Amino acid sequence: MSCVFLRFKSDRWTRSLYTLRYLHASEIRPSKSSHLLKSYFELGRFARPTGTWLLYLPCTWSIALAAPPGHLPDLYMLALFGMGSVLMRSAGCTINDMWDKKYDTLVKRTKDRPLASGALNFPQALLFLGAQLSASLVILLQLNWYSVFLGFMSMIPVITYPLFKRVTYWPQLVLGLTLNWGIWLGYSAINGFCVFSVCTPLYLAAVCWTCTYDTIYSHQDIEDDIRIGVKSTAILFGDRTKSYLGAFHMGMTACLITVGINANAGVVYYVGTFLTMCHIAHLIWKTDLKNPNSCWKTFKASRTTGLLYFLTIVLDKISL
Repeated sequence: MSCVFLRFKSDRWTRSLYTLRYLHASEIRPSKSSHLLKSYFELGRFARPTGTWLLYLPCTWSIALAAPPGHLPDLYMLALFGMGSVLMRSAGCTINDMWDKKYDTLVKRTKDRPLASGALNFPQALLFLGAQLSASLVILLQLNWYSVFLGFMSMIPVITYPLFKRVTYWPQLVLGLTLNWGIWLGYSAINGFCVFSVCTPLYLAAVCWTCTYDTIYSHQDIEDDIRIGVKSTAILFGDRTKSYLGAFHMGMTACLITVGINANAGVVYYVGTFLTMCHIAHLIWKTDLKNPNSCWKTFKASRTTGLLYFLTIVLDKISL
């Protein structure tokens, strides 16, 4: 009996000792699996949702425009496209990092990304990409076949976009054509087809918008990009960047007015569009292109721009 008691007491002291060592440890080492999950989380940029918003918001514009007068946009479609945007944005980031691994190691802002730092290898990234695209396909198949076809077409620019940074100073234009493809899907998901007189100017407006915020974003890395040979509109425009941003602003304004005319929009639409464009003009004016923090803040604020225009369309629709 005494032996059993002594053994129990010994075990209790052992457990207490391990507990004290755990509580007073200077560093708790995460498990290998938690490191892996953290790396996948970083690869998909899930902690930085701005890019997801910038992919999602153009979809909401076309979904709202496709709604009948006097009606709110289809909430089911908004939710479906929201989930799809999270998945496809993270897949786009994975593809981008797979192409750009060599360049990311040479840039201060990107050298700690999972592939560049070695936290993940290429097969692991490819497996993750397969899971992302498979989940995205499940969502895409909830739409009509016209939209499914458009969704498959979008994969060509999604996969090839990162290559354009090597061959042209206009990768922002290619990004705009890629990132705003959801405009076509959003409209066709509601009506089963695209009204080109509405969708085309809306798409071009969104491309101008992307060229604006991503040129500003690219100014964060302009010195590193010049050094390693990566091209961008920020490098092409140089000290004339704000003049070009003004040109994009005018192009976007003209396209959105065309959307309103062709969609038979009411007064609310034009008032809201005016306020939206004033917001963009203010962002351009206040951004210090030589200050990376200022560029990043403006990039993040672009989400507000997209939400303003979405709200404009919704309010106009229910007022008709």
